[in-house]
Amino acid sequence: MLNFFKNYYHYFLAWLGDFIYRHPSEKLFVLGVTGTKGKSTTLELINAILEAAGKKTALLSSVRVKVGEKSELNKTGNTMPGRFFIQRFLRDAARAGCDFALVEVTSQGIVQNRHAFIDWNAAAFTNLRPEHLESHGSFENYREAKVNFFEYVAKKSNKSGKIFLINEDDAAKEYFRSGANGFGEIIYFSREIFVERELNNGGVSIGDWLASNFNLENAALATAFAKSQGVIWPVIQKALQDFKGVPGRMEVIQEKPFKVVVDYAHTPDSLEKVYESLKASELICVLGAAGGGRDKWKRPEMGAIAAKYCREIILTDEDPYDEKPSQILSEIKSGITNYQFPITNLYEILDRREAVQKAISLAQKGDTVIITGKGSESWIRLARGKKIPWSDRGVVEEILKNS
Repeated sequence: MLNFFKNYYHYFLAWLGDFIYRHPSEKLFVLGVTGTKGKSTTLELINAILEAAGKKTALLSSVRVKVGEKSELNKTGNTMPGRFFIQRFLRDAARAGCDFALVEVTSQGIVQNRHAFIDWNAAAFTNLRPEHLESHGSFENYREAKVNFFEYVAKKSNKSGKIFLINEDDAAKEYFRSGANGFGEIIYFSREIFVERELNNGGVSIGDWLASNFNLENAALATAFAKSQGVIWPVIQKALQDFKGVPGRMEVIQEKPFKVVVDYAHTPDSLEKVYESLKASELICVLGAAGGGRDKWKRPEMGAIAAKYCREIILTDEDPYDEKPSQILSEIKSGITNYQFPITNLYEILDRREAVQKAISLAQKGDTVIITGKGSESWIRLARGKKIPWSDRGVVEEILKNS
């Protein structure tokens, strides 16, 4: 009964926001990208391609809020902000004369009806991996929330000519196809086909950001969407070549004498893929886990993955919220010690700044320091709603400058 009233409350707020801001989504082409990983990077790639094609865009993601030429960091603490934020964003985009509004859509945002009363033109699905299981109750519920977005776009959006983009390589593809089938055009994309047809035959030079499989997947989706909008390959090609990456997503802060990389990886699957892409060098890993009070199941798994790839591991704070930070570290550590990792190469430093400093002090020529979990986030969230300003990149640059 409580959940019923909560859902009704959020649904009402979504309706009220749409009413107050006078149905702004009617005036825009609105794309929503959902999935576990790659949403922010995919949206940035799509944005870069559309801008290269001469289109005016608006973008709302965990990284930033952009309307036309104006861009600022997303400091709300929510990838998909609630209440009236999204409708105001769409209103601003319409007033600025934007052609496209690109929105990152999360499972928790869907459960709270933040996607409701938006006339979506297109929905895209990146991939599905276990995440937010404690919040949703099960992986099946998590998947259902994502699929519900496709169903909403299919059945509730008033736009004609709707488009649904689905990752052909993902095991969950049929769930999303079923959610959209019969209500618009379904476009499948594939990392392997993208590499074969576009990269190998199209002559795209691959930068660091495109050297990993998960970014190839993001580029495949971005390319498929751009083509659906009539953007020709030479424009897409140039945008891919010129793209510099996304802050906090495989962001290289220093190349030599040792590399320092910041990444948002906060699931076991994404963490392993980050380490896999960097394993050509010895890895010194600064590792936290998802915020306190959530997804406790993955802590030992992330520890075991770090033990598999890293030469040294520095366990540190991330976003403990109301949970005891030392307990979080202890649960990550259990996965490391089960892997029989050398205890002399394992450090527990709760202060994140000191942890980063320790990692950099351990680095030798040719090594890679990889700092995961926060990405471009600008706060560390503590107990009782307290938060302190933070920047992984800023701290790294400060330490390197003074070392």
